[in-house]
Amino acid sequence: MPNLVEVNYEQTGNSTNTDALGMREMQARAYASRDAQHLLIKAPPASGKSRALMFLALDKMHHQGVAKTIVAVPERSIGSSFASTNLSEHGFFADWEVNPKWNLCTPGGEQGKVRQFQDFLQSNDQILICTHATLRFAFEALETSTFDNILLAIDEFHHVSADADNRLGEVLRDILHQSSAHIIAMTGSYFRGDSVPVLLPEDEARFTHVVYNYYEQLNGYEHLKSLGIGYHFYQGKYTTAISEILDTDKKTILHIPNVNSGESTKQKHDEVGFIIDSIGEMQYQDPETGVMTIKRHGDGKLLKVADLVWDAPQDRDRVINYLRNIEKPEDMDLIIALGMAKEGFDWVFCEHALTVGYRGSLTEVVQIIGRATRDSENKEHAQYTNLIAEPDATGDTVKLSVNNMLKAITASLLMEQV
Repeated sequence: MPNLVEVNYEQTGNSTNTDALGMREMQARAYASRDAQHLLIKAPPASGKSRALMFLALDKMHHQGVAKTIVAVPERSIGSSFASTNLSEHGFFADWEVNPKWNLCTPGGEQGKVRQFQDFLQSNDQILICTHATLRFAFEALETSTFDNILLAIDEFHHVSADADNRLGEVLRDILHQSSAHIIAMTGSYFRGDSVPVLLPEDEARFTHVVYNYYEQLNGYEHLKSLGIGYHFYQGKYTTAISEILDTDKKTILHIPNVNSGESTKQKHDEVGFIIDSIGEMQYQDPETGVMTIKRHGDGKLLKVADLVWDAPQDRDRVINYLRNIEKPEDMDLIIALGMAKEGFDWVFCEHALTVGYRGSLTEVVQIIGRATRDSENKEHAQYTNLIAEPDATGDTVKLSVNNMLKAITASLLMEQV
């Protein structure tokens, strides 16, 4: 099925080139507002939000009297984006140095992590990385005033909600109104996919906004020339149609459907097995990394495949650790995921984000598209494809529904908020 949206970009190089301090265009824009106590950074995937936070936090701790920085991310795998980074070699005045002791994005229960969180506050170290969940649990054991003179950075800020039942939103509001904390909120999609706003207008007004939109980012790439968005319909089970749309010559993230959705066969591991069998013959699975090598049907090419659907956390963690350290395109060919590899997941070489099943959340769609829109020498085109069951409706009704969804996606890539 041809793309229904095809966008070409200018390849100016502006969004990836760095200045004398080692900052990209978006990072320099955020750094210009470094004196603001509350910052809301709205910038797309791959624009460098994590490193922008490093620049801002170091300035606040070195020059603005802020004592410590706490970075909260939605899931453990994203914590690696904030690992120790040598910034001084590119011109900045200091390096981002995280004591491994205070990286709480590790396996283990929340009770122990809350104790570590409390120990950090009493230590002489300055930087802690944790999950949103750890922040919520730790906050319950602390006085709000504990966050006085501390920088709290919340990554993937759209997890916050103005709804009274959103615990992360409640924590943020308490810290915002009842402490002297500095707050940096970062998101690639400042909307939640539901009718509830991220922040109430009066709270949002307290933030200085830094906006860097999708088109600024993609026009400023050096290698990526175009983005395609398309849909492919199937009848019956999706596993019978997957080989029609899965091109194993392209670096691909394949998101299979949620087990509760109509598209799912309810046997997610069998689905992964069928996908692998449709590609080729299993050769072996590396015992250290968990990565599978598949011999492709037809030409016998060896493909590296990562299974993030597997339930065993220790096995999945091995694969995730391998994916974090990929340096070359040939290190991975296909990632099969369910509920993972979306927001904050960095595989720069990904060319194709292939999603099975209708996604009701526009936020989720935009995040998935972002997995393929990183600039890399191995690709000139990024592709998002949604493989969905053909509804029991007339062709005109289906076409209208798809066109409306595409309009919403396109608008979300253009607008500051939807």
